[in-house]
Amino acid sequence: MSPALRRRPVLGALGGLLSSAWAAGPVRAQNAFPQRPITLMVPFAAGGVADLTARTVGQAMGALLKQPVVIDNRPGAGGIVATGLVVQAVPDGHTLLLMSNASAVSVHLFKKLPFDVTRQLTPISTLGFFDLALAVPAASRFKSLAELLAYARAQPGRLTLGTIAPGSTQHLAAEWFKSSAGIDATVVPYKGSPALLQALRAGEVDVGFEILSPLLPQVQAQALRLLAVTGPQRFSALPEVPTVKEQGLPQYEVDSWNALAAPAGTPQSTLERLNWAAREALAQPTVQSTLLKLGVKPQAGTPAELGQLLNSEIKHWGEVVRRAGITPE
Repeated sequence: MSPALRRRPVLGALGGLLSSAWAAGPVRAQNAFPQRPITLMVPFAAGGVADLTARTVGQAMGALLKQPVVIDNRPGAGGIVATGLVVQAVPDGHTLLLMSNASAVSVHLFKKLPFDVTRQLTPISTLGFFDLALAVPAASRFKSLAELLAYARAQPGRLTLGTIAPGSTQHLAAEWFKSSAGIDATVVPYKGSPALLQALRAGEVDVGFEILSPLLPQVQAQALRLLAVTGPQRFSALPEVPTVKEQGLPQYEVDSWNALAAPAGTPQSTLERLNWAAREALAQPTVQSTLLKLGVKPQAGTPAELGQLLNSEIKHWGEVVRRAGITPE
């Protein structure tokens, strides 16, 4: 992710940094929206970090807007199904998309998408960012990222990097790690997080690239150890775990993210009210606490900032996909 789009400290000064126009959103909306329950399309299965983020923030937003936010899980196909339903929906704010960095990656994984996310979706706000981590078995010989890199350079092709499905953020993060470090390593994709974690515990792969949420219980049980997190700063709940950037790869940074988007053409007053509700929800201590336990750093923003983030991510992940030699389907 471009350093120019570095996130501000979590929630601390959002109100002052947002424009007065956005801060005044709920006043100008004149309570015309919402008129019925809001459907939030989630392109991931129930129970994962994106789904739990959507449910946590959606419940708080629903209380603020006086209408429930109903989660509709539509996983698969790189988010194409869920995104397609949203871009075709009536642009009145009652059908929203849980956008993620997968929205940027999919542009490069498919030869032709049935929509243009930069033209047919309107940004509302980011919801949160979540790091990946490099995890090793508890008994691993590697005690630091420096030791792992030294081994990889001394034994080209011997190091194995476990990830989940090809094209996922985890998979692309591993590919970018190889490129950034200039190492020859083998990327081994597994069907999903449970299979990857089992392989890690059994020592089938040397290191795994995974988001924090499924790793944390394994770390707490001392089955796995973390060598590094991939975000711009250390994760607040794991202050002892350094970043990849701190350990010799200053250009390497991966943050997954979730955000809200609406169909293009949604009225400005509706977008303002949704942005207000998202910011207010994310400012609630209970919401922040729940998200942090999931490994998510809660953070709202303006629609313009989300639009810039999406464009930056599309450019960045396109380069990673090209370097990895992944052929679009």
